[in-house]
Amino acid sequence: MPDAAVGDFGGIGRTPEPVDYAAVVAKVMDAVAPHVGAGKVADYIPELARVDPGQFGLAVATVDGAMHTAGDADTPFAIESISKLFALALVLARDAECDGTAVGSGAGGLWRRVRREPSGEPFNSLILLEIEKGIPRNPFINPGAIVVTDQLHALTGNAYAAVRELLRAETGNPHLHMDSVIAESEAKCGNRNRALAYLMADFGNMRSQVAEALDHYIRQCSIMITCSELARAGLLVARRGVRADGTRLFGDAEARRLTAVMMTCGTYDEAGEFAYRVGLPCKSGVGGGMLAVVPGRCAVAAWGPGLGPKGNSVSGAAALEAFADISGLSLF
Repeated sequence: MPDAAVGDFGGIGRTPEPVDYAAVVAKVMDAVAPHVGAGKVADYIPELARVDPGQFGLAVATVDGAMHTAGDADTPFAIESISKLFALALVLARDAECDGTAVGSGAGGLWRRVRREPSGEPFNSLILLEIEKGIPRNPFINPGAIVVTDQLHALTGNAYAAVRELLRAETGNPHLHMDSVIAESEAKCGNRNRALAYLMADFGNMRSQVAEALDHYIRQCSIMITCSELARAGLLVARRGVRADGTRLFGDAEARRLTAVMMTCGTYDEAGEFAYRVGLPCKSGVGGGMLAVVPGRCAVAAWGPGLGPKGNSVSGAAALEAFADISGLSLF
């Protein structure tokens, strides 16, 4: 059944219209079919190199509780960099709690440690980090996400557990866990991340020991999740901080800022292209997952292991573009 227009999001100057999500999902699957299997799996992480690139899943979860899925929507994959969104949400919530004022102004002061600008460089680049004295450009490139995990670890004492428990609660899967084989594989080939973290430590921008912060960062990236679960977790952002149990994790101000950073920085140095093609706040991961949020309406998760040259799923990007075109749910 078409949904009621529950949000205020339908593009600038447009009144939101009801959407028949089941029909949209079917049309998206037709549109994405030629792109399934395209791209190259993240073979620089040995365990991800083993994933069958011919798989594709799609899930749309609406704020009124409906779920629409297609393809391999219930096949688990490594969440990878999409976990950065949930780590950031936890830090913003804790920072705001520190003194009850605007995000980032609390005692934690995340935004003194990481900026909010698109990088224009690969997600694991050392160049800007050196030039800008150990302050990462944004929280979604690797050095910025390591800072976020470091901040979360300082706030909670266990950054990985905090992200895992949030995802367990929001997905409704109490057994959600990391894949230890993937985590070990990432640790073995993580010299670039170690270089980034040690460089930031040299500039005084790490609070935990580098090895400890990286261990939690790697483990959170190795959490296994399905498209259905990811879409359900994404509703935390679509509902502007309201959790699955009805409690509030963060407020409207934090939600607005979180989605803004997703839009401008969530797809690495291809964020401008995604704003142009999709027009929705997105976060991607090199496991092939992609999450888009329509505030007040729904969350959309797509998974296709084959990546483009910027590290974003080829079929996932095609699916989100088709979803925006067919549903009419785009910011622009």
